[in-house]
Amino acid sequence: MKLSFLTTPLGVALVWLAINTSAHACGPDTDCQIGDRYYRIRMPEGHDGVTRVGAIVFAHGYKGSAKGTMRNKSLAKVASELGVAFIATKSAGPDWSIPGAPSQSVIAGADELAYFDRVIEDAEKRFPIDRERLMATGFSAGGMMVWNLACHRPESFAAFLPMAGTFWEPVPETCEKPVADIMHFHGDADKIVPQSGRNIADTRQGSVPDALKMYAEFGEFGPAQKMTMADMVCEEQTSPEGSLLRFCEFSGGHSFRSNYVKAAWQDFEKAGSFGD
Repeated sequence: MKLSFLTTPLGVALVWLAINTSAHACGPDTDCQIGDRYYRIRMPEGHDGVTRVGAIVFAHGYKGSAKGTMRNKSLAKVASELGVAFIATKSAGPDWSIPGAPSQSVIAGADELAYFDRVIEDAEKRFPIDRERLMATGFSAGGMMVWNLACHRPESFAAFLPMAGTFWEPVPETCEKPVADIMHFHGDADKIVPQSGRNIADTRQGSVPDALKMYAEFGEFGPAQKMTMADMVCEEQTSPEGSLLRFCEFSGGHSFRSNYVKAAWQDFEKAGSFGD
């Protein structure tokens, strides 16, 4: 039987692109609008526009932006090297409106968890994103957002990487199931978000050890095993279901390195966080 051009792989790809080109209308330099909110996205370099890929979803720090995140060439390079999309999110206000955040930075009525739900749903519709291979990460205030996602949206992402940020006080007493795969990276001399927490305006940054202890008890994680990762010293725990909880400390202050993000993705992949 003679095949139509439209049934060939090239034909299917061209039809898919034609249907979705107008739907895209956004990318690394333009906003992907979702109601009164938005995000930006960069597909991996050389992507064919059809193959489904995973994604790193990044939450910026205080007063950050999706545009500013997309200017980080090092993170863009890491995402492309991993063969995944890079999604830059934007808080409702200057900071993420999450429990305990300073009142002057919170936007009344903003639901950041629902916003991330919409980002994932919209990105999957516009681009060939594999929802089973999503990693949420963020720095500073973005790390705080990621901890809230891990606690309240554990099924929305395959893995979570908060960096230099934890819950605002009070640290939640428990989280929602299923138990998530989490790595937390933090500098040993961080004075902006000290691991022990500090007062900010009318609230207080939470304690990293308290957050880790809460999650370890919530997930019934086993004893911590010492290990190294990149140039970091880590402690790793495993839950009865095989979930991963890892805390890694590096020498330095309030910062992170893009190669840490790459290493985290690769280790989550080895651990089976992204499935087969």
